[in-house]
Amino acid sequence: MWNQRRASKKRLFAIVGATALFLVSTAQLEAQESRIDDLLKQLEQVHSYSGVSISPNAEWVTWTQPVPGSQEDSEIYLLDWKNPGAKPRRVSAGDGKKSFRESGVSWSPDSSQFAFFSNAESAQEQVFVFPIRGGKTRRLTNVKGYVRDIRWSPDGKLIGFLYAENGGGGGPLEAVPAQTGAIGSDIHNQRIALVSATGGELRQISPAALNIYEYDWSPEGTRFAALAAPGPADNNWWTAQLYVLEISSGRMDMLYHPPAERQLAIPHWSPDGKQIGFIGGLMSDEGFNGGDLFVISTSGGEARNLTPERKASPSGFQWQTAQRIIFTESVDGGSAISTLDVSTGQSEMLWKGDQGVHEDGNYPNFSLARDGKTSAVIRNSWDQPPEIWAGAIGGWQQLTHANSAQRPHWGKAESVVWNSQNFRVQGWLLYPEHYDPQRRYPMVVEIHGGPASERAASWPSPHFDLSVMASIGYFVFFPNPRGSYGEGEAFTRANAKDFGGGDLQDVLAGVDAVLKKAPVDENRIGVTGWSYGGFMTMWTVTQTNRFRAAVAGAGIADWLSYYGENSIDEWMIPYFGASVYDDPAVYAKSSPITFIKNVKTPTLVVVGERDGECPAPQSFEFWHALKTLGLPTQLVVYPGEGHAFRNPKNRVDVLRRAVAWFDQYLANSQNQNTATPR
Repeated sequence: MWNQRRASKKRLFAIVGATALFLVSTAQLEAQESRIDDLLKQLEQVHSYSGVSISPNAEWVTWTQPVPGSQEDSEIYLLDWKNPGAKPRRVSAGDGKKSFRESGVSWSPDSSQFAFFSNAESAQEQVFVFPIRGGKTRRLTNVKGYVRDIRWSPDGKLIGFLYAENGGGGGPLEAVPAQTGAIGSDIHNQRIALVSATGGELRQISPAALNIYEYDWSPEGTRFAALAAPGPADNNWWTAQLYVLEISSGRMDMLYHPPAERQLAIPHWSPDGKQIGFIGGLMSDEGFNGGDLFVISTSGGEARNLTPERKASPSGFQWQTAQRIIFTESVDGGSAISTLDVSTGQSEMLWKGDQGVHEDGNYPNFSLARDGKTSAVIRNSWDQPPEIWAGAIGGWQQLTHANSAQRPHWGKAESVVWNSQNFRVQGWLLYPEHYDPQRRYPMVVEIHGGPASERAASWPSPHFDLSVMASIGYFVFFPNPRGSYGEGEAFTRANAKDFGGGDLQDVLAGVDAVLKKAPVDENRIGVTGWSYGGFMTMWTVTQTNRFRAAVAGAGIADWLSYYGENSIDEWMIPYFGASVYDDPAVYAKSSPITFIKNVKTPTLVVVGERDGECPAPQSFEFWHALKTLGLPTQLVVYPGEGHAFRNPKNRVDVLRRAVAWFDQYLANSQNQNTATPR
């Protein structure tokens, strides 16, 4: 009887203990989920900026801010930044009480006014002009279609912009429309349109058969330098050539036809009108610029590379004089601002920092005044949320403080450099918040998209940024493997015809480098990425079982089927060397689906329903294979979303699911899958 009572007591204590342990675990889980929700909510509340611009006379700064809670609306702000008592004021084509889609500031040469786009008076954006010293905002156009890229003429009499009449526009990052009817029969090319700065009739001057991607006024205002190709616009940027367009006649002559492996960006005319400069390089996405600086004579001839062998990636530039260029560049996971003598090639670095600073491209955040010294910039880093700054290069003063209440929820950020085969590779390692060197931690490796891109030091974003894992006790590693910007054009080109080969070796070597310097548990490492990073995630789990959990965002499972599904297949020719129909083998050897039976890793797959860059069928294919093989997997398709998610609720949901997936398989050693690392 005594033994029975003792056994009963032991069972009771075991039940009570297990219940207590369950309650503690449940409480910890709920607390952690609450912590993540709070952090994601805070990330959504970070004030972001875009389109920073300083007036030519360096007296005024403008920028654009998205309207909180809106997926489309944005507001323009103007600041007399040299006046100590001045405060930013909103500039709008409306009454200032409602919000609209307003952006695209371009200053007149005399700094007395600026042009911008607004839909305040119609369903779509029109061109408006705002006088700085008072007066009424004037509407100049009544267009119907997609407009972007306003540029004032050198004499201040005309305003140019790109106009796709009756077209929707938006670019390949946006959700593609439903594909019905006769596919490809309705092409609306962007053309250069001109309107008088005082109003009047609109003129479209470039040929209807060519889509203009970027352009620049000649110094005398009678010609344009233009990057153009036949439509459709989203797909043919990778084949664009450099043209010179005469405004009076509409004649358009091709000046430079680049080789297939070199894409062109941001043509700028020299002040003496004798040369046109541009960025040339292997670029995987329009507007995400990187490569070398080139110049070509306006009378023709060969383009001359001004930055051969440079261990950095120029991203934007301006002419200071006919012989001197100032440019921004990606380097060492950060940015620099440098000058270059066109004749001698001599270069001087004016500033370098651990943050992304780019003058041109999809997300320009640097603007230079006419004096070539004073600038405005959007600065943000691991330690500092985004704010507007202005002043001499490198000596900027902070103008906004909208994010002053933001605090980092991670430990220190450290640049990690390692050698992989013959390459020097850089990445960022984010330490856990409340880091304890006596503990061993799990880690998530996030591979960026592109591949011609980089993960620069920057404040975390709600756009699929796994930095949030550091707030709940993870290291987060952001490698910049070959194919990335920041180490020179040869490094960017090094993964052509080798997707998943050398770039994966760089990632794995980077993980080894981290293991030597940080207390990371090698049995609790996960991998993730979006777009090219999503492909790399799918590929990685077919090549190694080293990672114990994976989250593949907008990935690519089969390059052969992808070629016929995506809306921008022209980008693949420079990378694979031929179409899938001419060389299917080069596509098959880098396709995750080819090696799908090697996978042992639990994998979450997420994608937008209307993604044109990485279509949803690719994610379905990968998920279906894992499900058939009996592996832990889940597919989540977000309705209405394209390649870049626009709905804040969906952005947060993706991050929440990713965090939960990694926490399920990495947080505790008991939750590991049983695959042996290799």
